[in-house]
Amino acid sequence: MTHVLDLAKFKAKAKLNGRYSKQLIRLQTADIPTTSIETAVSGAIANLAMASTSALVIYGEPQSGKTEMMICLTAKLLDDGHKIIVHLMNDSVDLLTQNLRRFKASALAPAPRNSSELLQTANGQKPAELVVFCKKNARDLEKLIERLKDMGKVVVIDDEADYATPNSKVNQGTKTTINDLVGQLIGSDGFYIGVTATPARLDLNNTFKNDTEKWVSFPPHAKYTGQDVFFPLDKKVPYRLTYLQQGGNPQEARDALVRFLVAAAYLNVVVNDEEKNYTMLVHTSGKKLDHEADRITIEEAVHALTEADSTDFETLVTSVYATAQQLYPAADPDELTGYVVENASRTSLVVLNSERDRKAAGDSATEPSSPFTIIIGGNIVSRGVTFPNLLSMFFTRNVQHKLQQDTYIQRARMFGARGAYLEHFELTIPTQLYADWHRCFVFHRLALATVKSELGSPVWIGDSRVSVASDPSIDKATVALDKGEMSFGMFDYTDELDTIVLANQTSVATLDALRAQLGNDALPQFLIEYITAVTAGGGGTLAIHTASSIAGSADANQAAISRDKGFMGKSQLEPKKFPTAVHHVKIFFNAAGRAKLFYKYKGSLQFIQNLNDPLAA
Repeated sequence: MTHVLDLAKFKAKAKLNGRYSKQLIRLQTADIPTTSIETAVSGAIANLAMASTSALVIYGEPQSGKTEMMICLTAKLLDDGHKIIVHLMNDSVDLLTQNLRRFKASALAPAPRNSSELLQTANGQKPAELVVFCKKNARDLEKLIERLKDMGKVVVIDDEADYATPNSKVNQGTKTTINDLVGQLIGSDGFYIGVTATPARLDLNNTFKNDTEKWVSFPPHAKYTGQDVFFPLDKKVPYRLTYLQQGGNPQEARDALVRFLVAAAYLNVVVNDEEKNYTMLVHTSGKKLDHEADRITIEEAVHALTEADSTDFETLVTSVYATAQQLYPAADPDELTGYVVENASRTSLVVLNSERDRKAAGDSATEPSSPFTIIIGGNIVSRGVTFPNLLSMFFTRNVQHKLQQDTYIQRARMFGARGAYLEHFELTIPTQLYADWHRCFVFHRLALATVKSELGSPVWIGDSRVSVASDPSIDKATVALDKGEMSFGMFDYTDELDTIVLANQTSVATLDALRAQLGNDALPQFLIEYITAVTAGGGGTLAIHTASSIAGSADANQAAISRDKGFMGKSQLEPKKFPTAVHHVKIFFNAAGRAKLFYKYKGSLQFIQNLNDPLAA
């Protein structure tokens, strides 16, 4: 049989399509659920088409699978005819390498390239399609902008979008270098998709005039363990939470190391069918000199376990044996201790900072390469980098003044699919730092509930210990720094709601009854759980007021049911009727019969809201 070259057939094959469905099939074949990914991708594509500006935000929990979502989103954008997709990463070689490797492993076509690879190709060469990765630093961005000049519309997908990209000179009438360069990269006809777990800064900064009504939620997958697990309201955690009364001294670090060694030994000796590698993350400081001190502390302890004649061998082995008996009383302490001693020499120790010897560490510094992998680092480990099989986190990274909410939410590197070994996971942390960190997540979750409101901007929450975002990044021209109240989704008002309220105006049970009537968008379950947790045993601290009309309020936005100064003043709080109340809940409705439920905390909480419509800016 004679074969004849059919050029038309091969030209058709060269026009790639169906890439999105291929990515979904790849994940489903690997038993990775895709429902959350499909929700985010379809929402982003739809909102990008409808958005009046070129910018939108996809927000999801830290380490909830955003990389796989971005792979699928890229495939869908390519299928839909977008030719140039630029992925921006934090200025970290480790983060760029980790993400680029995962994109390439997905078999996405065209194969992703980093910006340095692209710059090595001939300037006159214009590929039909391009997926390129670039770090958020001035030099790389400038070169990429020049290289992509005249190549057509660009879609920028900005990972960890709240970091480096927002304009921290917004109140000075100028732009930061990175913000200006990213703007140039988008150009006048491009698109910007910011991906982040902490979108507050993007909202309050009006970054690229993103519209909060076009934001897209990326819900976590079924196997995800996040804030509900690690920072539950009742603080009853399903993992090992070890409090430090001090700031974390060398002895406490050694004790945490021993517990990690024993836990990894137990999993490999008793639980696992075959040996697995586990990671301990030591995050004590952002200073490189401190990383070196931590390295010496850990290295000396590990070395002692490999030298039977060393003076510390007996001390450490005794500690391992006692810890094995304490943590796993049903297991054989001889067997667990034996595993630790026999495998101590296989310990892998990586200092992950900007001066790391990348040749020595290899491309996969964050992948555990031995049963006992210990990673020490500061700012680089705080954002974006994923740590598979993370079993222990020794975290003492504190601040002298306020915790910045977005920064500390991103530092929750223990989030992810930890369920298979969750009961063996340990977080070692100072008591006060955990309390502040816990509050960060309570505030964050309450704020995200307001993102889903039908109308109006999200309300972000801070207090004397926790700030919402970097102060210079907050656009003072449009943001109300102390509105004092927050509202949720709209609903139809009926007199029956007052009947429910009047049954008991100080009981959480009344909130449950209202929620049953209104639904979760109008009265989020988490708000009720929060009020329940903080008012436990404190009678008289909750006041649920009867509803009021805003029809006579001349300075209110009647359609949105909002007011720059808020609705809940002294008279609405009814101090004579509820003298000890600090949590106030009240419904306000307009002449059309549409309503919103408002929550006000009479205390040190600060409610921050962007009152500006970014489209009019």
